[in-house]
This record gives sequence, structure tokens and C-alpha cells, in this order.
Amino acid sequence: KMTNSIKEPYLLTPGPLTTSHATKAAMLRDWGSWDDDFNQVTADVRTQLLAMAEAASGEYACVPMQGSGTFAVESALACATDPNDKVLVLMNGAYGKRAAQLLHMMGRRYVTLDKGDYLPPQPNEVAVLLEQYPEITSVFLVHCETSSGILNPLEAIAEVVHTHGKTLIVDAMSSFGGVPISLAKTPIDVLVSSANKCIEGVPGFGFVIIRKALLEAGKGRAHSLSLDLYAQWEYMERTGQWRFTPPTHTVVAFQTALAQHREEGGVRGRCARYTRNRDALVKGMRAIGFGTLLEDGWLSPIITTFLSPNDPAFEFNAFYAALKSRGFLIYPGKLTEVESFRIGCIGQLDAAVMETLLVAMQDALSEMGVFLSSHSRSA
Repeated sequence: KMTNSIKEPYLLTPGPLTTSHATKAAMLRDWGSWDDDFNQVTADVRTQLLAMAEAASGEYACVPMQGSGTFAVESALACATDPNDKVLVLMNGAYGKRAAQLLHMMGRRYVTLDKGDYLPPQPNEVAVLLEQYPEITSVFLVHCETSSGILNPLEAIAEVVHTHGKTLIVDAMSSFGGVPISLAKTPIDVLVSSANKCIEGVPGFGFVIIRKALLEAGKGRAHSLSLDLYAQWEYMERTGQWRFTPPTHTVVAFQTALAQHREEGGVRGRCARYTRNRDALVKGMRAIGFGTLLEDGWLSPIITTFLSPNDPAFEFNAFYAALKSRGFLIYPGKLTEVESFRIGCIGQLDAAVMETLLVAMQDALSEMGVFLSSHSRSA
């Protein structure tokens, strides 16, 4: 049973998310950022993340980076590409678009495959582009695009990129730790994620798991002092410390979150719970009368996008406020074409919490005078 001891709302978002009491409690102590005890925490976290990714420590390094997930993505892109490279950016939502924006700001060359709001980039389309533009050196893919909640076909795309001898950079921000990813089995060169997603830590840093050869090639490439991934790695290897003040409380809370992740059965155990959450949510929402944006085959266990009903009495801000007053924070939609909203399945939530949410949802709708016929399906 998920305990939410301090009566605060459940965060049904793609992170920051509802954390456990133990993770919160880990932040009650102060740490010296230069102190050996803290350096050991950093070293332990780095080792555990490589193990979770099934990445050989001789071949890959794990480099933590202060800031939100985007800081880590930016540092990874700056290190793994150079001004003579050309990157193929696969887009089907806000985070693919953001990668293109980052490359643009860095003065890197890129070409995009934009699939719109919710269609997945297909492996054969990637192959066609790699043949059409032989000068492409790297491919950027968002694994779980939380704009729509889609899980993109990572393994199949990785095979195509690898066959063409290109570098694959994966934004696994909202999937790593909750969806199995094995660098031993899938040819991924750079993987970026964050503390406050499926590992259920708190915000404050992201991390980059990257081939050491690529990291070493990135020396002197960075456009930014603070986001220089190579310099961060080199300093950390030499001293055990972060180059600039680390988010100490966040790092220690993350170590506690990693212990809970292991206790739950690692990635598989966590994926199973998130999948149960999603199944309970989707089944219940469809019974109420909400349609999902995606067909079942593309639904991720991370976050689901629901289409707003046509009923003129339905207004998202009022719906949000009604659910908040009942102890649940949901997420606005991020689609350009249709009105929608999103509900996350990750964090300290279980199917029982989802059932409570569904009751609150029906209560909120009747309070708003919204009446749905319960036969909606996916778009």
C-alpha cells in the first residue's frame, strides 16, 4: 500500500512526482559537498546507474549533471556532437522539438523528422533518411515522449542507427528505471535521464550514461562552462567531487530512492506496478467516458493523454481545481491539434490510488455538470 503520510496531494504528473516518506526523510541531514562521505554517495549512485542500464563500466561512464533534465540533455548533446556533425532529430512532441532548439542554440547542424503530435518515428523512415543524408553522424530519439505519453520503438530504431554506423543519443528522461533498457543488448551510445522520474527521487540533477570514447572526444567541445560534460567527468574522476556545488540533499535522497527501487524488484518490479496503474486508470477512464489519444499498443506505463470531452460544461482549469481539492494534481495537455489532459502513472502510486482518483473524477464531473456517455475509445 502506498502511504502518503503528510496529507499532500498525489502528483499524477511525469515528475516531479509523489515520493516516499523515506526519500523525503533522507533530506533532513546536511552534507559537506567536499566531504568524503558525500563523495562516496556520488560514486555509489554512479555505479548503481550503470548497473541499472546494464552498461559495462569499462565501456561507459555515468556523469551526473546539476539542474533539470534539460540541463543534462544539453550537456550530452554538446559533448557528443561537434560543429562538423549533422544530427537527425526524431520528433513527435515537445522534447524532440527541444533537442532541435538546443542544437540550434549550439550552432550544430541538424535535420528533423517531425511526426506531429503522437505518431511514432518508424525504423524504416529513419533508414531512408540515413541513406538520403550520408553526412548525418548522430540520431536523437526521445524514448517516452510525455507530450502524448507514447513509448517510441527504441530497440528497432537503435538497430537501424547501429547498422548505419551512426551514434544514437536517447532522451530516456521519463522511462529509465521504469521501462527496461539494456545497453548490453541495445546499441545506445548516450542515454540521458533524471533523478525525479521513474527512480522516484526529487528534482535537482540529471545524469548522462555515455560511451567513454565519445566522452573523451567531447573534450573542449562544450559551448558552456557549467554544462561541460567532459570537464564534469574529468574532475569527478580525479577528485570524486562535482565541479560546482552539487544538490547534496537531492543526491542523498536519490541514493535512498535507489535502495527502494532495488527492494521493489528493480526496473521489472517498478514497470509491473506502473503498468498496473495505467491499466486501472485507462479502464476506469474509458468506463467514465474519456477517450485516450493513443491506441493500446502505444500506451506507455508512464503517462496517458486523455481527450477532453466535447461537453461545453467541461473546462480544464475548473476540472483541475476540482481534482486538486480532492487531493490529486493532474497535468495539462501539450497537444497542438486537440484539447487534452494527461495523467501520470509513476511515483508512489498504486492501483488503489488510481481507484480513489476515478471516484474523485466522477465526483468532480458531476459537480461541474459534465455528463459523458461511457463508450468512448481511443482517437
